[in-house]
Amino acid sequence: MAKRTTKKHDVKQQLIDGLNEDLNLELEAVLRYLYHSASATGLLGHELREELKGDIAGEMNHAVFLADKITALGGELDINPSMPKKVRTAREMMKIDVAAERHVIANYATRIAQAEECGDRGLAIRLEDMLAEETDHAEELERLGR
Repeated sequence: MAKRTTKKHDVKQQLIDGLNEDLNLELEAVLRYLYHSASATGLLGHELREELKGDIAGEMNHAVFLADKITALGGELDINPSMPKKVRTAREMMKIDVAAERHVIANYATRIAQAEECGDRGLAIRLEDMLAEETDHAEELERLGR
């Protein structure tokens, strides 16, 4: 019986650790979007600024949800986001933003499976919604670059 409890605890801890990683990625997106929206120049930069300004609040909402969920699961918050890299052109910014969105999308797919393994269907559904929003962000940014 103790072995089963340990396995369930391990799965839950992996979920909490993953949610902490996702929390930091969302906070990094807020910082990166703020930096990119303030510093992008040129016509493409204008379009990128408008796109990113609208996404900052959504990314922050994701971060708040993840922080609350980590705590609700009995986990400890581990907040340590990386600061955005300085880049020169709007096109470089877009490439970085798209790659980051794709990374978050892959993480959320993993996290959904972990939430389901823990029996937390509510979390899985919320993460599916967040995955859909992140997919929309990535596709909108990719369209700008075409």
